[in-house]
Amino acid sequence: MMQTRQGSGTKGFLRAAAAGALLLTLSACGSANPHNVQVELEKSAPEVKITSYTKALSDLGNMSVIYDTGAVKVQCTDITDKTGTSMTTGGEIQRNITEIMKSTLNSMGGNIIFIEYDPSFIQNQMVTGYSQFKNKLIPDVVITGGITEFDRGLETRGTGTDASLTAKVSGAPSWFPSDEFGGAYGDTAKAGKARITLDFNMKDFQTLAGIPKMTTTNSMVVHKAVHEKEVGITLFGPTFGLKGSIKKVQGRHEAVRLLVQVSMIQLIGKYLAMPYWRLLGDDTKPDPVVMEAIALTYSNMAPEDRISSVQQWLFIHGYDVDITGELDAKTRAAIKKFDPSVPAESLSGIPKDLFQRIYISMPYDTEAMARRNKLNEILNALAEEQAQAEQAAAQQAPAPAPAAAPQPVAAEPQQAPAQAPPPQQTQAAAPPPAPKKKPVRRATGMGFGRMLSEDEW
Repeated sequence: MMQTRQGSGTKGFLRAAAAGALLLTLSACGSANPHNVQVELEKSAPEVKITSYTKALSDLGNMSVIYDTGAVKVQCTDITDKTGTSMTTGGEIQRNITEIMKSTLNSMGGNIIFIEYDPSFIQNQMVTGYSQFKNKLIPDVVITGGITEFDRGLETRGTGTDASLTAKVSGAPSWFPSDEFGGAYGDTAKAGKARITLDFNMKDFQTLAGIPKMTTTNSMVVHKAVHEKEVGITLFGPTFGLKGSIKKVQGRHEAVRLLVQVSMIQLIGKYLAMPYWRLLGDDTKPDPVVMEAIALTYSNMAPEDRISSVQQWLFIHGYDVDITGELDAKTRAAIKKFDPSVPAESLSGIPKDLFQRIYISMPYDTEAMARRNKLNEILNALAEEQAQAEQAAAQQAPAPAPAAAPQPVAAEPQQAPAQAPPPQQTQAAAPPPAPKKKPVRRATGMGFGRMLSEDEW
């Protein structure tokens, strides 16, 4: 018996030695040697930063040209983190987002002109003599704001699954470390939420007073999550397994950029009274501030100005109309095509609902841009024609009669002999002046938040 046990122990020792030698041999190979471990890094080329609002920013600039808003010069102050958490969280959000504001405003184009606020740069240029202040544009409005909320750990949820099974195997060799066989499975996950909020306000540059209702407050929830899985098998003592984990964090910096972009679309669109919500998705509702501005403008317009404006907008829609300020046959036909439910034949004016719907539904593509350019040519020609007509009328007007010279007073007046009054002379009545046609007025943007003159109203 002693010889048998000694032989079994010798065999086990020999097997263990052979296994060790095999491991050393594999380790000596270049790829299996731990000292030669390597990791491959993915390579990526630089790419243009495109967000879900990049096209909307460009479309807003096109919209400002098509809606003929006139140039608006915009400046922004330093936009920073007002919460102070950018320092305490190790830069999880930006400390200063002014550059994002600059690139956002400057990417709009059209009638939106961005003017940078950089006093030190301007002063240095003036000292060096490279530039003078007299040629600089003066802003119309100034935008202020910043990051006002960053709430971390709003919600954290975790889930997990653990399962294991063991069993004993009979008849296992005595030299096995164990006679158990088993398996284990684990799956754990954890997710958290945070919220970032940005506030912006618009001020009049001349008075530095806030423009009523020109403000935006937008929030965005950002997420992070961790997921781990592992599988293990136990074979007579040794355990073999696989384990994997992944952690994903939604970019806080990218979320701030998106908030800046959507806020500028809202603020500029609201100030120019344009239907900017059409750029943000089909499920976005109309802005009540813009709708109120359109209704107010409608109330302040004369009936013929409403018709003229609608004719210009219908032309941009692509309908064949003339800019006459009258509900002629072409205008009625265009209204009927725009909305077949409208009884165009019986219209005596432009209802407010129709006025609003034609305005907010104007296209803003390249074809609409071409029609706007053509419309501007027509309006400029009409304005020149009206100016020439007024100038000709002023030249044909009769000069005012000179005042009668005073008669000298006689020192001793003598009584004149009584004479019969002269017979009344009949003169032909002057023809009444021809009715003067009111000039066709240009339909500019609604201009809510702008200081409108009487002519603009």
